Formats: sequence, structure tokens, C-alpha cells
Amino acid sequence: MDVDGVLTDGTFWWGPDGEEWKRFSFADVMGLSRGRAAGLVFGLVSGEASPLVDRFARKMGIPEVHSGCKDKAAAVRLFSERQRISLERICFVGDDVNDLPAMAIVGVSAAPANAQPSVLAAASVRLSLGGGYGAVRELIELILGT
Repeated sequence: MDVDGVLTDGTFWWGPDGEEWKRFSFADVMGLSRGRAAGLVFGLVSGEASPLVDRFARKMGIPEVHSGCKDKAAAVRLFSERQRISLERICFVGDDVNDLPAMAIVGVSAAPANAQPSVLAAASVRLSLGGGYGAVRELIELILGT
């Protein structure tokens, strides 16, 4: 999944000393935990290179992180190969136009409610919640059927 706009609300803060902050939702954290317990495998694909993304992945036990990624479709293909999961069995969640190539090659594409209009139009699953506000949890609950 994408990070900014999916796991976050797409905004960030800069502190007075130049540090960057991102806000993650505990609803999504719980969803990821439930998904992992059910056997789902997650990967993060972010156009931004941020230590916060790496830290979040470590906290959540997410094995694949592609940060500073300019070709998200290539990252999803690599995830597919490394995890031995066919592209047809992968769901990619994105919110902006740079996510469209990755969304186009997977079996299920999803978008948070506040995604860009072209991304919502391309998504096979349109979530009712916004990025950073439980959209990932909503998707995981749909996948798990709970």
C-alpha cells in the first residue's frame, strides 16, 4: 500500500528544527495487526523517503518497504516475486495519480474516500473512510469478512 494519503491523511508537519512528523491512525494499526494475525502480508510503497515510514514498518512487522519509490508498479512486482504472491492475489491501496500504475497491475485496487477523483474512478474498491482515518482497517475488515 501507499503510505501518505492512505495510512496518513496526506499531511505532514515540520517542527522548528526541521523534523518531519506524520500522524497514523490506531484504527489502521489494529487493522494491520488483525490482518497479520490472519495471515495477510503487507508491504509499503512510498514516493517519499522517510525514516518515519521505516519506523512504522518496523513497529507493525511489515517486511517490505519501498521508500523514495518513483516506480510503484515495479515495487509491487518485486513484492510479488519476493513474497511469492501472484499479482492477481495482491491488493494495492493508493490515493494519488502516482499510484495508478501499481493499481493497474493487481487483482484488487482500493482507494480511500479522500483519494483523487481519477484514483477513485480507477479503484475496484472505494472505501468510505479517508486516508489516515481508518481506511486501511476498513479494507482489511472487508478482506477478512469481519
